[in-house]
Amino acid sequence: MQHAVGSPLPPPHQPGHGPATGWSPAAHHPSAPHPGASAHPAVPPGFTGAPGPHVPGPSAPHAPGQAPHAAHAQGQPPMPPAAVVPQPPQHGPGPGPAPAPPPPDSTGHVQLPPGGPVAMPSPPQGTAPADTGATTLAVLLIGPAGAGKTSVAKYWAEHRCVPTAHISLDDVREWVRSGFADPQSGWNDHSEAQYRLARRTCGFAARNFLANGISCILDDAVFPDRPVVGLGGWKRHVGPGLLPVVLLPGLEVVLERNAERSGNRRLTDEEVARIHGRMAGWYGSGLPIIDNSQLDVPATARVLDEVLARAIASPPQW
Repeated sequence: MQHAVGSPLPPPHQPGHGPATGWSPAAHHPSAPHPGASAHPAVPPGFTGAPGPHVPGPSAPHAPGQAPHAAHAQGQPPMPPAAVVPQPPQHGPGPGPAPAPPPPDSTGHVQLPPGGPVAMPSPPQGTAPADTGATTLAVLLIGPAGAGKTSVAKYWAEHRCVPTAHISLDDVREWVRSGFADPQSGWNDHSEAQYRLARRTCGFAARNFLANGISCILDDAVFPDRPVVGLGGWKRHVGPGLLPVVLLPGLEVVLERNAERSGNRRLTDEEVARIHGRMAGWYGSGLPIIDNSQLDVPATARVLDEVLARAIASPPQW
């Protein structure tokens, strides 16, 4: 199981270890009134149905040529009027004209294309090979804790010419408040389920952003020894057009950056070293790797643009 920045190392994949079971709380819908329920008003207590004493009063008008009711003609008290049963509203167009459509500049009526699997982007026409600023992209930035994934992803998203969203797995996972499963307290089914839920939520958001013309960059610590769960999982969530890039600085740089962290995103030196050692497995995988040990964030973002331009022209096999 892979994990995001600042979380401890999950156990390597064991044969026969199935995915964590999720949960699906059932929605409660209030039941509708019974079809046979009476719509008559309630009868007041003590009412027996016997007519009361007749009190003369004005007679109801009747049509010309029509004789008065026989009971009225004989001086008998009139029968009580029948109860009026309210009729349900009729569905369909009303008698009046149909409402006019809203003006084009009004809000609340914007049709959004649904998000589907992201396809591989085409190289931009009429631009330099290293210019990806006008292309809608879905990027997955991989690296160990302290590699600078979040800083680079945020900077890259802020400085592009087209709208670009940064989707942080850590931020989405930490939406959980009550019941938050911190892996530093022990890796278990609850923490694994929350990671899986966060990844699926990030993938859903990325597809919807891409379908509406907004690029996305996601960051996650994906391990090469768990391809089905990690890289394969992201490919299922987002689509075959997702472009993975690995940030892998030297161990000394990663340890120094981790020491500047606080809270649950700071790991022990031993944990950082184990994560960095497993990340070295990306060498020889065919994925583009950026060693940003001597690069600041803007310089790393420029190199990322160059790597993505080459990936669009010749997509990596993964």
